[in-house]
Amino acid sequence: MKTSIEQLDEINYIMSGSVDNSVIEEKIAKLKEEAEKGNGENSDEKIEQEAAGQIFREFIETGIKEANIDLDTLLGQPGFKKYEKKEGKVYFEVELATSPTVNVDVEYKDAVPTYTKPTADPQEVEKKLAEFAQKQAPFSAIEKPKSLENGDVAVIDFTGYLDGEAFENGSAEKFNLRIGSNSFIPGFEEQLIGMEYDEERRIQVTFPKEYQSPELAGKDTEFVVKLHEIQEQRAQEPDDAFAQGILKDKGATLETLKEKLADQITADELSKLYTSELKPKLIKGLLSKFDFPLPNNIVEQEIDAKVREKIQLFSPEEQKVHIEDKDKFFELRDSVRAEARDGIKIALIVEALAQKEGIDVDEQEVISALTYQAMVTGQDANELVQYYKENNMMASAKLGLTEDKLFGQLLGFDS
Repeated sequence: MKTSIEQLDEINYIMSGSVDNSVIEEKIAKLKEEAEKGNGENSDEKIEQEAAGQIFREFIETGIKEANIDLDTLLGQPGFKKYEKKEGKVYFEVELATSPTVNVDVEYKDAVPTYTKPTADPQEVEKKLAEFAQKQAPFSAIEKPKSLENGDVAVIDFTGYLDGEAFENGSAEKFNLRIGSNSFIPGFEEQLIGMEYDEERRIQVTFPKEYQSPELAGKDTEFVVKLHEIQEQRAQEPDDAFAQGILKDKGATLETLKEKLADQITADELSKLYTSELKPKLIKGLLSKFDFPLPNNIVEQEIDAKVREKIQLFSPEEQKVHIEDKDKFFELRDSVRAEARDGIKIALIVEALAQKEGIDVDEQEVISALTYQAMVTGQDANELVQYYKENNMMASAKLGLTEDKLFGQLLGFDS
């Protein structure tokens, strides 16, 4: 096995070399022999793949030793540049990179944008309080009965029938349903409009083909519905007792609740300002302050990821064009190159500055953030965390939290 190393700059290396076919064949024969001894059922194709993998790893290890590269400094996976079969040999060419040195002694804090911290408008606080009181108000029957309209909250009994037989989990009594909320399957709520108190109505609906229950998916069904009454929420006038109930604090006052709402409004406004203006300005400023070589293999992998994201959004026709037309494909890669480079560079800057500023994010913080995200988006928290772990996305989530912590500290959000 012959290898050679070319150092491109402080951190990037091109490793090239060749392996004789006889070495590969010897490796395959040895693996087949081991498989037979162990009664393995590996196919020739799998054995050949395993042999190629072992040889490639040995090739990388040999090159790293020859170049005297510290394994702990290597970044990411080696990037394949060439793999060719020629003249009884296999020729490899890969790109490696080590961690760059980010000089955190440069003056970077003048890259932090100035801003005026938002304050809650008293009128917005009163509006928020009124909305809160409305949402918390109990339901009660309207004073004067009327026919059911869109937007009304109806109290109904209903029973669903499939082929004349009541189906499981298809009935309820004194059920509160806001008409127009689309809580039920399409066509159900619309057919209740115009019902009068104590009226019983038969309606026909077809369950969606993708409905979760196979027994009902795509099936025509009938519901018998009875309207008992229409209800409304009557908001009480907020007072100290209302605040105590909301805050679960016997010592709370209405002013305490207003202060909490003002803090929430301020936090929301600050979050919007951070996302839309402060964070982009801070990233742009930090990118201009630091200069160091980027790991080419990591940049190329980031470009690959961004290209995949873009292609997934294309129509089937566009996807076909970019896959078949090499010029189009490389044009797409070039269009995301600057974004990919900036993304890798700011990640390395954040990592270095977080260490200097004493900022750390542990796994529990990442899990807590994902749990909150799941709650807001209506997902299952355990499933979301498991998805992140199985798809190696925890590191990316940790970086995002670290970045926000660092930027928040630089911007003085906690002061």
